[in-house]
Amino acid sequence: MPKNTWWIASLLASFMLIGAAAFYAKQQKEELAKTRAEMESLRRVSEETGAQAERLLKGLEESKERIEKLMLEKEAVTKAQRDLESQMRTALESKDVTISELQGKLTVNILDRILFDSGEAVLKPEGQAVLDQVAGVLTNYPNRQILVIGHTDNVPIRYNPNNPFKNNWDLSAGRAIAAVHYLSQKGVDPRRLGAVGYGEFHPLADNSTAEGRAKNRRIALVVMPEELAPKDFPDITATNAAPEIATTNAEPAQIETNEVVKTEPSQD
Repeated sequence: MPKNTWWIASLLASFMLIGAAAFYAKQQKEELAKTRAEMESLRRVSEETGAQAERLLKGLEESKERIEKLMLEKEAVTKAQRDLESQMRTALESKDVTISELQGKLTVNILDRILFDSGEAVLKPEGQAVLDQVAGVLTNYPNRQILVIGHTDNVPIRYNPNNPFKNNWDLSAGRAIAAVHYLSQKGVDPRRLGAVGYGEFHPLADNSTAEGRAKNRRIALVVMPEELAPKDFPDITATNAAPEIATTNAEPAQIETNEVVKTEPSQD
């Protein structure tokens, strides 16, 4: 092969090698840039995943703290309810007083024979003694609302022109109000108290028997759960002023109402 031809061939081969090397270098550079971009993307994803995991972990810790707090609050409420019921039973429960608890509401039923004389709404000394014990317990639970409910049997009131009570409903309301006034005088904040008369319309037993009628003539004190206290309930230490006692509590959800029923005069 002539020398010139060999030199030209060598030169072309060199150019081809240089071109191939440049192309390969370009490809490598592009691959390197792509790899770097992918690594940067993975780094950002990793950082975001780490931040998200940290937020989730923090959220779980906060949720755990809230759950623990709620459990402690529930335990405290349960303990307070048990303590209230235990104190009431220790102070009161007898054949004339029964105590029951349902859905956080503690109900103390006191038969009227130890509270009032027949057809009257003036507390007897025995009744005052019972309410003294009730007030002593209730003052330990200053955030509870108390609804005092009067009940009668279905025997009509015997007519008497000097009797302020014309029917069983009037009598039951008068007795509830008398109990409320007495409790407020014994230190129970009157803003916590409500009075209502149900008359003969919520019997516990059959009114056809003397025993049943005796069970139906009663005063019920319903101590509401603390969580049902009105949100705007005032601080009991804010004032010593005692507002007038109303015949019904202002909380409509706690009080049922009955149609006024005209009855013949009663012997309750």
